[in-house]
Amino acid sequence: MTRKPDMLKLTKVSEWNDGHFHRKDDYLAAEEPLEIRVGVEPLSVTMRTPGHDLELAAGFLFTEGIVCSGDQIISLRPEVSGENPNVGNLVQAELVPEAIPDFSKMQRHFFAASSCGICGKASIDFVRSRLLKAPNSDFRCTPELLVTLPDVLQSSQDVFQRTGGLHAAALFDSTGALQVLREDIGRHNAVDKVIGWALRGGQIPLASSVLLVSGRGGFEIVQKAIMAGLPVVASVSAPSGLAVQLARELRLTLIGFLRGRRFVIYSGEDRIARSENPSE
Repeated sequence: MTRKPDMLKLTKVSEWNDGHFHRKDDYLAAEEPLEIRVGVEPLSVTMRTPGHDLELAAGFLFTEGIVCSGDQIISLRPEVSGENPNVGNLVQAELVPEAIPDFSKMQRHFFAASSCGICGKASIDFVRSRLLKAPNSDFRCTPELLVTLPDVLQSSQDVFQRTGGLHAAALFDSTGALQVLREDIGRHNAVDKVIGWALRGGQIPLASSVLLVSGRGGFEIVQKAIMAGLPVVASVSAPSGLAVQLARELRLTLIGFLRGRRFVIYSGEDRIARSENPSE
């Protein structure tokens, strides 16, 4: 599998193993800032793992409600800013006039840490104001399909296998086939990269796909999934209380602790088919 070289950093470490020290090479997941600008105005700075930056920018613009469709993005292009001309740490976005934010009225710009996503959302009302709508109510998938997905996710995480330090988000179709997988040091960034991939490919809404994320299923991931029209979100760990609340309000199927042959359904149980025939 081809790997972008800037997603990994090689370093020297000392390892203690059963009473013995030795020096070895070790790989670290890269973490660098990415600035997203609309025209000449800075919109966001996010700490991310370099790679698929245009998808990340597209997904961010969509899931944060700046644009309503891919057609509102005229162009995205990588640029260089700062002191290091060898690091592409800026994406320049050109939007249709009606999508350009009124920066003079914005209460804040966006800053995203890799650990927690966008900070500063005062309440769930901020998300409700986006007129989110419930995803596809006719979509069904079986338990037997769901339990196969984590193994596919793990085996496809190229950089994680070298570093142990990245999250992943993946889209699967109704048959369990992997559509796309993206890795990032921030799980919310991995989700934005996946949604950006779909947006740029004209595949929004993702009405017949399952989103699987490593780690926990947080509030930001649920709201991004609903924005993209995803009917099912699954994670290998626990969701947060606010994530469950939003999923129940918007009738998203939210699954946690998807490990081995066990999972917990927190919302939208009706989409999980009792029969092995998903149409039943």
